[in-house]
Amino acid sequence: MAIGAFARRGLAQGSRFGLSGRAVQGGSMIGLAPPELAALTLDGAPVTVAADRRFLIAFDRDAGPMARLTGKTRDGRVMSEIVAVAPGDWQIERLPTLPRISQPSAEFARRRAPELARIAAARAMESAAQGWRQRFVWPARGRISGRFGSQRIYAGEPGAYHSGVDVARPTGAPVVAPADGVVILAAAAPFTLEGLLLMIDHGMGLNSAFLHLSRIDVREGESVRQGQPIGAVGATGRATGPHLHWGMKWREARIDPALLAGPMG
Repeated sequence: MAIGAFARRGLAQGSRFGLSGRAVQGGSMIGLAPPELAALTLDGAPVTVAADRRFLIAFDRDAGPMARLTGKTRDGRVMSEIVAVAPGDWQIERLPTLPRISQPSAEFARRRAPELARIAAARAMESAAQGWRQRFVWPARGRISGRFGSQRIYAGEPGAYHSGVDVARPTGAPVVAPADGVVILAAAAPFTLEGLLLMIDHGMGLNSAFLHLSRIDVREGESVRQGQPIGAVGATGRATGPHLHWGMKWREARIDPALLAGPMG
């Protein structure tokens, strides 16, 4: 299967691991491990390498300026490469006189705990899906109403940054799979914040989450293909109006879906 956008972006100059993609906060890269490599880590965390020696790495929204990719060969030699991670260009709104909103109630925390546990369990699943190799497509097309990484600073205190991309569409507008994958969570009832939540694993630790849906059309464990209808836009959970929130993670790193899908065009 072709590696899509990553191949077209070209190899990083002098990369020992054939890296292509974007070394930027919220970005991702695909590499090609040397034939003699037996194990690979990124900042000490294991990185899975496919049978064709391809692998995926990504950088959190708040990643530091450098990451170390380290490989160990079958005869015990160690090779490493420092990846310079460029800063993201985030939309920051400063509200110097407005305090942060109050802390959640005990009742909310009680209801929230099992939801977070279920999300964590879904993200711990890793299928053999090959969507990570593809050039992603937008799951919905419309006006971008919220950008990944945007953040408000309340009287000097940072609020939580926006963890995905919001696409404003009417309730009932179709949502399609942005890449091949396996459904790892399909909520039967709305979560407190996410509403009807659908999650898809694209393989290699890369997954998508689709929030506030009005309908989910696939089941947990089902394999989906890129472009396949998977649900419909809604305003369930904590939402001020109908839109699709598309979030993505690689392992523990929150990444920008727009960097994988490219301009909506």
